Amino acid sequence: MDIESTAEAKTRFFAGAWGRVKAFPGRLKAKVISITKSFKKLGQDDPRRLTHSLKVGLALTFVSLLYYVRPLYDGFGVSGMWAVLTIVVVFEFTVGGTLYKGLNRGFATFLAGALGIGADYFASLFGKKGEAIVIGILVFLLGAAATFSRFFPRIKARYDYGVLIFILTFSLVAVSGYQDDELVVLAHQRLSTIIIGGATCMLISIFICPVWAGEDLHKTVASNLENVATYLEGFEGVYFESCEDDGSVVVSKDGKSFVDGYKSILNSKNSEESLANFARWEPGHGRFRLRHPWKQYLKIGALARRCAYHIEAINGSIHSDIQESQEFKSKIEGSCTRMSAECGKALKALATAMKTMTDPSSANSHVENSKAAMKDLKFALKVASLDNADFLAIVPAATVTSILVEIVKCVEKISEAVHELSQLAHFKKTVEPTISPKKPQQLLHRGIIQPASDADGNDNVVITIHEISTDSSENEKPDHHHQVLKPVQKMEV
Repeated sequence: MDIESTAEAKTRFFAGAWGRVKAFPGRLKAKVISITKSFKKLGQDDPRRLTHSLKVGLALTFVSLLYYVRPLYDGFGVSGMWAVLTIVVVFEFTVGGTLYKGLNRGFATFLAGALGIGADYFASLFGKKGEAIVIGILVFLLGAAATFSRFFPRIKARYDYGVLIFILTFSLVAVSGYQDDELVVLAHQRLSTIIIGGATCMLISIFICPVWAGEDLHKTVASNLENVATYLEGFEGVYFESCEDDGSVVVSKDGKSFVDGYKSILNSKNSEESLANFARWEPGHGRFRLRHPWKQYLKIGALARRCAYHIEAINGSIHSDIQESQEFKSKIEGSCTRMSAECGKALKALATAMKTMTDPSSANSHVENSKAAMKDLKFALKVASLDNADFLAIVPAATVTSILVEIVKCVEKISEAVHELSQLAHFKKTVEPTISPKKPQQLLHRGIIQPASDADGNDNVVITIHEISTDSSENEKPDHHHQVLKPVQKMEV
């Protein structure tokens, strides 16, 4: 029995192993297809990613000439590897990111190298025994001071990478100078190769299919306003018609629910601050000047996130388990619908003005309408009779109402911030063409009285009336020598 069970176990094992071997090509094919689809989707979502990858490859190929070309290799030697390393760590997706890292690395390397050589020379004055002690003290002091400076918010935001490179370069140069006599030559070679690598990154990033961080920030903030506006415009269908539609979800044209459209704004703070930091390093390009007010975009983005958090609170009240009072909802439906719709229209107008960089005055009327609807809501709540109402059933609707009031105030602040941005960034003023009304043609009449006699000898008076047409402009006086006389009627008396 033991022999038979062992044989059956071996048979099952080999059968299972053979099945896995036969299924391996199919699983491998499915895995390759899945990875290929993910790569394709990644490239289709943002084709600039593929372009960025090609630019990095081009930069690496270019600096590799320091090794391939013999005269260049004889000049730089093994230090040519620092150019390749600089390409890898400096080349970023946006122009601002590349300039931020490239300039920080270049200046930090130059400053740290100069201080390292100076520290080595200063330590050599204390003799061979005291040199190591002095170098150790200097490395400790400068390393500790530079590390502490990274805690300052301004340095952390704009020069953190440069401080790291400074600490690394100073330590390497100062410590290696203790054993290496050709310290100046070594520092010169490393600095030269780092400059070559950094310059290659910056030139390729700027002149070959550039990706501007400022433009991405501009589009991101405007898109966030549109997402909030889309939810507010569809608020009536989400809240007041949700019960009648049996819980159906309102869907936008692109297939996304209004409830989910705003959620991308909730965690956008880090990306916006990073883009704003990179945008400060970029030169003037397109519609953006050299000192464009990028900080104002952060202010608008913060206000948009505040609106998104208010919307998140509204969704929490909508999905509350408390049975709401339909009578109270019917009393506030009109005012709340107007408030949300006007706020949505105002944000749409502001987003359009930001995208086109034109005067955002078209949103003023919607902001005023939303404030008027808010006043109507307060009046409706005052006249509403809540004596016999169930206050627990009123709580969710009252919460939604109070949050809508806060959204109206937030939209007003967004409007003020966008107007301030339009002044700082010199948005184009929209001038509506004025057509002056056509001046009606003036008709003047002139009469001529002439005495006349008929065949019987009776005396008559003949009055001839002429029409004078004047087509001259307002500023021109009619010329009597060019008046056209047209006989209109002739009357005998």
